[in-house]
Amino acid sequence: MSKPIFIPFANQNIKNIIFDLGGVILNIDYHLTIDAYKNLGITDFDSMFTQAQQVGLFDQLDKGLVTPAQFRDGIRQISNPALTDKQIDDAWNAMLLDFPPQRLDVLEKVKPHYSTFLLSNTNAIHIEEYNKVLHKTFGVDNLSVYFDKEYYSHLIHMRKPDAEAFEIILRENNLNPSETLFIDDTQQHVEGARKLGILAHHLNIPAGECIEKLFT
Repeated sequence: MSKPIFIPFANQNIKNIIFDLGGVILNIDYHLTIDAYKNLGITDFDSMFTQAQQVGLFDQLDKGLVTPAQFRDGIRQISNPALTDKQIDDAWNAMLLDFPPQRLDVLEKVKPHYSTFLLSNTNAIHIEEYNKVLHKTFGVDNLSVYFDKEYYSHLIHMRKPDAEAFEIILRENNLNPSETLFIDDTQQHVEGARKLGILAHHLNIPAGECIEKLFT
C-alpha cells in the first residue's frame, strides 16, 4: 500500500504527523460561544476570549489550573451569580459543532503509514461534550482510536503556541522535528511549531482548505 501524499510537503521525509483538533478535525465556531455568553450578560466576552488569544479564567481552564466548578464560579463572578452550571456549560460548549465523517476517514487512512498525534488546546468541559458526540455519531468513546497518542492542554498543563507543548511530544516519542509535520488552523500555533524546526502547515479554513484535500 502506498503512503498517502501530503501535497505541500510531498518531497519531505515525513514520518510523524501532529494534528490540531478544533477547526482541523472538529468543526467549531467561536462566535457561537461569544454570542451565548453575551446573552448571559457578559457583554465584553469577545474581548476576553478569542481564537487567537485567551486571558485569565479561560486560559487557566485550558491548562487545567482550575476545575470546571471553579471555572463556573468564575463566570458567575463576572456576570450573574444566578447562572446555573448548565447555562454556563451550554454557552461554553456552543462552539462545538460536528465531526465530519470524511475527516475521521482521513485519520484512519493516515495512521497505518505515519506516527500520528493529537495536540489540542481544550478543557475538561469540552472534552466531555465532544466525546458524547463521538459516541452518539460514530460509536467510539474518544479519539484514541485515531491516534498513537493524544495530548490535551488541560492534562499536560501546557498550551500552544508555547514551545513546551510541542517539546513534550517530541521528547516523549523521540521524534525528529524535521521529520514531523504539524497541522493547525491558527497561525500563531504554526509559528510556535516552526520555531522548534517542526514542519508546520497553516490550514486556511476561510480559503476552503481542509485535511480531506491535503491527503490523497
